[in-house]
Amino acid sequence: MNSSTPVEILIVEDNPNDLEMTMRGLHKARLVNHIHVARDGEEALDFVFCQGAHAGRTIDDQPKVILLDLKLPKVDGLEVLARLKADPRTRSIPVVMLTSSQEQSDLLASYKNGVNSYIVKPVNFEAFVQAVADLGMYWMLLNQPPAAND
Repeated sequence: MNSSTPVEILIVEDNPNDLEMTMRGLHKARLVNHIHVARDGEEALDFVFCQGAHAGRTIDDQPKVILLDLKLPKVDGLEVLARLKADPRTRSIPVVMLTSSQEQSDLLASYKNGVNSYIVKPVNFEAFVQAVADLGMYWMLLNQPPAAND
């Protein structure tokens, strides 16, 4: 993807199988045009905050939604979430925790840190693909975000 093409969905996922199912769900919903994948929390933060390999990006060019796994290498999903929601430049980006964790403590910590939605990944392949298609449709087509300068 060239740097002038805006990213609409940032997927932060280290599991190749879950990433493939997520991509299939977004493809099913015809939402695959402007996706960036980060495979760990550090890469996600570099992308969003325009650091490291992503220093050429502008902070104003943010995704419409971030699909964030909870258990990630380098920087875990809760830390990524906390950093996104602590910064006024990124606070309004919707973040969907897409995780296999059904732990109440993870759910509570996610909402405490400002997550917009918490979805447990279905075990069944077709259910997973449909869940991602549905959430993509909601966040990309139905949700009304604030204007970028608000």
